Amino acid sequence: MLNVLLISGVERMGTVSASNTAKRKRYWAPTLLFASTGFLALTAVPLYGLEYGYSWQQWLAFILITGLCGISISAGNHRLWTHRTYKAHWMLRLWFALFSAATLQNTTLNWCSAHRLHHRYTDNNDLDPHSSKRGLWFSHLDWMMREYPSGRKTYDNVKDLQQDKIVMWQHRHYLPIAIGMNFAICLILGLITGDIIAMFLLAGVLRMVVNHHAAFALNSFGHRWGKRKFKGDISARDNPIINIFAFGEGYHNYHHAFPADYRNGVGWFAYDPTKWLIKSLSWLGITWQLRAATKLQIYRATQEVEIERAEQQLEKLATQDQQYWRELLQRERQDFCEIFDRWQALMTQRRAIDPDNASGRWKLATIQTQIRELKFRLKMQSERLRLMMRQLPLSPATTG
Repeated sequence: MLNVLLISGVERMGTVSASNTAKRKRYWAPTLLFASTGFLALTAVPLYGLEYGYSWQQWLAFILITGLCGISISAGNHRLWTHRTYKAHWMLRLWFALFSAATLQNTTLNWCSAHRLHHRYTDNNDLDPHSSKRGLWFSHLDWMMREYPSGRKTYDNVKDLQQDKIVMWQHRHYLPIAIGMNFAICLILGLITGDIIAMFLLAGVLRMVVNHHAAFALNSFGHRWGKRKFKGDISARDNPIINIFAFGEGYHNYHHAFPADYRNGVGWFAYDPTKWLIKSLSWLGITWQLRAATKLQIYRATQEVEIERAEQQLEKLATQDQQYWRELLQRERQDFCEIFDRWQALMTQRRAIDPDNASGRWKLATIQTQIRELKFRLKMQSERLRLMMRQLPLSPATTG
């Protein structure tokens, strides 16, 4: 999901090609950054802790700054600027620009450009900057450390962001902002707590490593392990483990199905701190025009996936059994289309009704009852499809 970590001004050129075996130019800035911070996190951080210990204030600073940086990527670079899922006050956008720069994941402009390419060309090895089809190592780190044609820099897809003064200010002054945010915060907090080295190791080094790999895991593990409930034809998956550390970004399959939704965890119970932040700030007028997928769209997506999986299972059937099950599944698909056509018509009728008079309220109540009936039909269809999947007789070649 994330753009290449490069110091501002490094150019990435090349023509798209399917060849991945050629020797690639090494980007030393991100390579050395990943290597040095990873090494210090594994050695200096625990050794210093064993020798001198860390205070609760230093651990609190680590947790708070990790959260501020991570959510600035999630709510800022990702949901605000890349997908335009809501609008925000300039002070909040400035806050996101500062703390996203502190993560050293490149400028917001470059980050968003790469992420829009990822969504447009998901799993295309030649065009997706960090296609998971090229392996865990490539999608997690290697795409940022070496020159690949799929990682070419382009601003054609972020012309809207080039009109944002805060985005362009951060883009032009990225290096001093990023360095200042990392060193100034650690220095000030280190002076307050009386141990600059401890603060640098926890709130600087360890925080950066956690932010990096929690985010990068979405590109690699988030496209390898998990469930695909909303969109079955791509590698993106909902992964609850990654979600804990990625501020709600782990609902990755849902996000790829509905990238314009300000929520990734759509249910009220879903752990999505970024969603909670955006929604809470909307009550204060700091965020507004929050975009969200409708229940109809979500139901349709999940049902489509179930039918597609049943169709795929049919391909494994013995020849003499295929016709019966295909006819059965075809009836289910027809029923599925009828339900959604009727649901869409009811939603259109509901929008045209005046709720301020008695007849309008009665019509709305009637429509709501019909919508609940359609939801029940969908639930029953889902149960039938699951039963079908369990009962499908596999061919000898499959069962053997």
